Amino acid sequence: MAAEPPALRLRPPGSAGDSPPVPRLLGGCVPLSHQVAGHMYGKDKVGILQHPDGTVLKQLQPPPRGPRELEFYTMVYAADCADAVLLELRKHLPKYYGVWSPPTAPNGQACAGAVSRPVVKVPGQLVSDVYLKLEDVTHKFNKPCIMDVKIGRKSYDPFASSEKIQQQVSKYPLMEEIGFLVLGMRVYHVHSDSYETQNQHYGRSLTKETLKEGVSKFFHNGFCLRKDAIAASIQKVEKILQWFENQKQLNFYASSLLFVYEGSSQPATTKSNERTLAGKFLSKGHLSDADVLECNNNFHLFSSPANGTSVGKSLSKVYARHRKLYSKKHHSQTSLKVETLEQDNGWKSMSQEHLNGNVLSQLEKVFYHLPAGRPETAEVEVRMIDFAHVFPSNTVDEGYVYGLKHLIAVLRSILDS
Repeated sequence: MAAEPPALRLRPPGSAGDSPPVPRLLGGCVPLSHQVAGHMYGKDKVGILQHPDGTVLKQLQPPPRGPRELEFYTMVYAADCADAVLLELRKHLPKYYGVWSPPTAPNGQACAGAVSRPVVKVPGQLVSDVYLKLEDVTHKFNKPCIMDVKIGRKSYDPFASSEKIQQQVSKYPLMEEIGFLVLGMRVYHVHSDSYETQNQHYGRSLTKETLKEGVSKFFHNGFCLRKDAIAASIQKVEKILQWFENQKQLNFYASSLLFVYEGSSQPATTKSNERTLAGKFLSKGHLSDADVLECNNNFHLFSSPANGTSVGKSLSKVYARHRKLYSKKHHSQTSLKVETLEQDNGWKSMSQEHLNGNVLSQLEKVFYHLPAGRPETAEVEVRMIDFAHVFPSNTVDEGYVYGLKHLIAVLRSILDS
């Protein structure tokens, strides 16, 4: 079991400073604000919660699923574990801090001062009174972009009833062929300083033809395609694939990968002079009439043929100059033509009145999140989650391996396009 986590901020990652207060429950815990899939507070009886120390509380599911997941975590994080396969697996999981119970449960603990403890069977204590206490993988991110992807050719385990099998297959008939399913995503958009979310219905609507575009949506911040995050994600998934190809102890069903990358490339302590980068560029006056913008993705800038031409051209040159500092070592760049404002493509906020008026405030939002000094490798986490259907085995988990390989192929295709 991992050591107790350090105290973390109570405000959910990516939340605005003036957001309304989050309702507290169970002695100070709050609903997890950045959850993208699974049982959610407000929709289900109980969703995932966040402890005041920053950890995540996942309620134990009814038997046999809940006890099975608890057994998995206690096995992998056992203090005396000497199994090299399980020790390696820890690198790909959220840290586990034991179990937690609310103060209303028999022998429960007050949330704010709770201390993780091993499993204790208390007469009369319901499984629903027990929570897994886990690392919040998003805690170090300023504007976390999150995607939950179920992996494997089957989303039901070998002991599922015929009714359960039929139910799961009907949810996404392509699971067998594709090998993974997007359960939800939350993407930070730079230009609007807001999040776009997609739920499980989005993932189920993806076909073989639209899968690549559907997954790429997670890496597009409304301004450009984050190829750095894609490349870093591929490396993480490949390490998980390597673990699966070298182990024959466990088979995973209905388990997911949680992707997280930083939507903002600026730390919380950004210097004020960096925030006015756009102003410094624009202060140099009108630039050349180049109508080609170099960028490492399919981003477009706009000019108005009526009375916003000079601003549009200056803007394209500003961005090209800014990206050149960031992208000169990038393996691929695409020349893109400057298009007109009338096109409907997510830059609605950069309207004609903005170009004629306060364009600087719009630009500062963009440049604040796209500094010239962005590292080549993005800050990315990919962790395995959801282990209610993990079983002992003596063979390679072919279904999970198949899903990982296809997911890597799709990510590489997005990266190379």
